[in-house]
Amino acid sequence: MEHVQESLLIETEHEELRKDYTGDGSVNLKGLPILKHESGNWRACYFILGTECCEKLAYYGITKNLVCYLTRELHERNVVAARNVLTWQGTCFFTPLIGALVADSYLGKYWTIAAFSTLYFIGLVMLTISALVPGQSTQTQTVGFYLGLYLVALGAGGIKPCVSTFGADQFDDTDPIERSKRASFFNWLGFFVNIGALLSGTILVYIQDNYGWGLGFGIPTLFMGISIVSFFIGSSIYRFQRPGGSPVIHICQVIVAAFRKWTVQLPLDSSLLYELPGSSIKGIRKLDHTSELRYLDKAAIIIPSDIKLSNGNPLDPWRLCTVTQVEELKVMVPLFPIWATTIVFAAVCCQTLSMFIEQGMVLDKQVGFFTIPPACCLPLTSPVF
Repeated sequence: MEHVQESLLIETEHEELRKDYTGDGSVNLKGLPILKHESGNWRACYFILGTECCEKLAYYGITKNLVCYLTRELHERNVVAARNVLTWQGTCFFTPLIGALVADSYLGKYWTIAAFSTLYFIGLVMLTISALVPGQSTQTQTVGFYLGLYLVALGAGGIKPCVSTFGADQFDDTDPIERSKRASFFNWLGFFVNIGALLSGTILVYIQDNYGWGLGFGIPTLFMGISIVSFFIGSSIYRFQRPGGSPVIHICQVIVAAFRKWTVQLPLDSSLLYELPGSSIKGIRKLDHTSELRYLDKAAIIIPSDIKLSNGNPLDPWRLCTVTQVEELKVMVPLFPIWATTIVFAAVCCQTLSMFIEQGMVLDKQVGFFTIPPACCLPLTSPVF
């Protein structure tokens, strides 16, 4: 009887100990299990929110008045300046794919943010130095400016998909109380993003137009430095999720594997398709097989050459995919038409950073004794879009 009571007591203690740790597999910076009361939650998110606010002030401090700098300081024609702004903006929205791939497959969100933030800061320093050079712009100055500008695009895009998800990682998904706080975090994240954008679109734009571009680019550089410092200060209390593989890579694997087996006949019994006993990615549940888009199921057909080529090693995911991987792609396929409809809207919306401001440059901007900077129209047009 005493032995049973002792066993129950030990089991109870172990259960209480498990409750002290996060249940979603998160770890600390050293890769060790982490205690709930010492990490994550709002205590960690304060640093992340401060990081995002300062970063957005820096980003929009460059973005919103960029066309004015290109036309006034680099003496580009309106058409050329508008094209360069839109090309750079498009790069900013493409590079998040790189950041997401690096974070999901290799470095994890924390180190991806750290690495790309450093590139971001270096790019801003180069912009500031190029703007401080006196006299007419030279070819060397222009090259240095554009090199810095595209480093900013790489850095900004690299951290874009990581900051919000890293903030979400600070709340234990297995704890109902912490899970309910996650939605509140995203609300505050949007608030601080817009605060940074508002300050850059009003005060910072005015400084750039009236006090010079060296100071106008130096302030975003300073705030990006503050953003990096704020992020690293919270390192000891952050919760980290280990990289689990990129969804983009998984989609490509399904397409390649299905194409390689395009001549193979599908089995009538879907249970013969390849699937692992558990999820291939921690935290991602398995999906049941569906009958839609049957061609993609060929990626999960097991053929003798797959086993032979593996030679006792894990099967090549570019030749054989799980049913769950195939179903993930099937879920995404119907979303592509919806995504395509946003292209026209995005093409028009992007003109606010180029053609709209160029139109504002030729308008009468005098209101009493105050001259409104052309880029200040953006805080007014943003709610419309």
